[in-house]
Amino acid sequence: MKIEARAIRDNPWWVAEFAIEGREYGTQARRLDLLEGMIRDAAALMTGRAKDSFDIRLTVEDEYVKQLVSAYQESARIAREAEAVAAASSRRAVRELRARNMSMRDIGKLMGISVQRVSQLAKA
Repeated sequence: MKIEARAIRDNPWWVAEFAIEGREYGTQARRLDLLEGMIRDAAALMTGRAKDSFDIRLTVEDEYVKQLVSAYQESARIAREAEAVAAASSRRAVRELRARNMSMRDIGKLMGISVQRVSQLAKA
C-alpha cells in the first residue's frame, strides 16, 4: 500500500501526517531518518497490515529547507562536473608535458603538485 506522507519540523520533533483509506493519521520522531519507521509502525497498527507492506513516500513541507537542499545539490553537481574537467585537464597536461620530455619534478613544480601526483596522473 502506498502512503504519501508530509513532514514538518516542530522543534525538537519531526511530525508526519498521512492518510490511509481516507483517514488522517500522524506520528512524530526526533530525527528525520526515524520518521519513515514511525509512519510504518503507525500504519501497521492502524490497519493491521504487515509493516513491510507499505510503500512510503515522505516529503518535507518546508520551502526554505527545500531551497537550501536544492541549492546545495546544484552546487555539489557543479563541483563534481568541475572536478571531472580538472581531472581530465591535469591528466592531459601531464601527458603533453611528458611528451615534451619534461621531468616529473619539473611538471610537479609547474603544476603545483607533488612528484607522486604527477606519477599517478601519468599512469592514468
